[in-house]
Amino acid sequence: QVQLVESGGGLVQAGGSLRLSCAASGRTFSSYALAWFRQAPGKEREFVARISWNVGVTSYADSVKGRFTISRDNAKNTVYLQMSSLKPEDTAVYYCAAAFQGGTYRYWGQGTQVTVSS
Repeated sequence: QVQLVESGGGLVQAGGSLRLSCAASGRTFSSYALAWFRQAPGKEREFVARISWNVGVTSYADSVKGRFTISRDNAKNTVYLQMSSLKPEDTAVYYCAAAFQGGTYRYWGQGTQVTVSS
């Protein structure tokens, strides 16, 4: 069982930056692939970025590639999402998720709101 708690959301102007954090419980954090998803009002939840559990391979949605960076610190049981050059269309609730050894994302945080003003 893994519990995830996101933090770091807030209100930022377009072009600004934010760093989201997701702290996880449990002693096998390094065995989980981690990802960030987001859901804007009236839209379906969408994939943002992921980082693998073993060699730290990352992948991104085209909409955030080059602007967002996902990273993990296994010693701190934390995954981060550094967001730069933010746009109003990045406004959403951001969720982190965990998948044991890259399987199904079974564990989800409660979400953190990011609002980008124009």
